[in-house]
Amino acid sequence: MASFKNPTFQDRVAAAGKAKQKALDKLKAKAPVDEAVLAERRQAWEAREQAVADERAAKARALAAAKAEKAAAKAAELADAEAAAELKAARLKPASAADMKAARDARYAARKARK
Repeated sequence: MASFKNPTFQDRVAAAGKAKQKALDKLKAKAPVDEAVLAERRQAWEAREQAVADERAAKARALAAAKAEKAAAKAAELADAEAAAELKAARLKPASAADMKAARDARYAARKARK
């Protein structure tokens, strides 16, 4: 069995040159791309890009609508809370002197009517 022989610098340069030449030959052997095929690829790419843009726009519109709906619900909730606070304040507010006198007179009249 032959032992491994360290390649010299010249061997490595020659191998690299051969590999480079082989890659160039392979590239040159490739058939040129037809303009019609290129145009078709570009059209397909633009169609995909348009579809992606439309999808992004639809998602953005849906997100904006959801935000608006959430804001409207929050505003309605705040309005309900404010109305409840006003109602509670109205209940806790002491009655006027005339109202208190009328209620007292009604209780007095009811008590007299029971006797």
